[in-house]
Amino acid sequence: MASYTKHQAGTFCWTELCSRDWASAKAFYTQLFDWQHDDQPIGDDLYYTMLQLNGKDIGAMYQMEAERLDQKVPSHWLNYIAVDNVDETVEKAKQAGARVIAGPHDVMDAGRMAMFFEPNGAMFAIWQGNQHCGSQIKNEARSVCWNELASKDAEASRQFYSSVFGWQYKVEDMDGMPYTIFTLGDEEVAGMLEMNEEWGDMPAHWMTYFQVTNCDETLAKVEELGGTVCVPATDVPNVGRFSVINDPQGGFLSVIEM
Repeated sequence: MASYTKHQAGTFCWTELCSRDWASAKAFYTQLFDWQHDDQPIGDDLYYTMLQLNGKDIGAMYQMEAERLDQKVPSHWLNYIAVDNVDETVEKAKQAGARVIAGPHDVMDAGRMAMFFEPNGAMFAIWQGNQHCGSQIKNEARSVCWNELASKDAEASRQFYSSVFGWQYKVEDMDGMPYTIFTLGDEEVAGMLEMNEEWGDMPAHWMTYFQVTNCDETLAKVEELGGTVCVPATDVPNVGRFSVINDPQGGFLSVIEM
């Protein structure tokens, strides 16, 4: 199992869950993926929980604050993109039409971050690692293996991410639907599909994919633990078998058997 100590700028490097019920969500995910956890105090009876595989950090979770609970904000995963300089990237993102939600600011000596809504409304964050690079394991079973943007304007999204992160892209046919694959050099870094009227009023968003060894067995466990299968197990030719699920607090994610 390879361990990351640094992520290339422009690639996804971290994911964290902001949960409406941290304790229940921790029980769900640690049982579903057989993760370990390290609860790090961040306030009065508040913790930033490092989620781990074999003692290596693969993501995190924390309790949503009261203000957002009152606003009925749903539980959600937030994805981070590695950058060499947070402050310079913030300026580029703002010039490209993004709205800064938080930062830029230091997270103690772990690194420096900022959070945005991009022009189409999808939320993401950037990370300049210092003592913490981000995920120490990815692209392996029970860790993040893919990030996918659901956009309301695919062409505008292509231009935004290309201008801010230097991504190139190619558009392929996936079951009769155009699917954008973002690349950085020889590496495929993310995917994108364009939302149509069938998506209703769902906002643009980044989807987090976790790799599993058996999709159907994972879905049975999801339901056993109180989660919901939103999109049943579906085969994607030459890719794998995937499903979209909701955790018991409403946070959504995808699992995929490659």
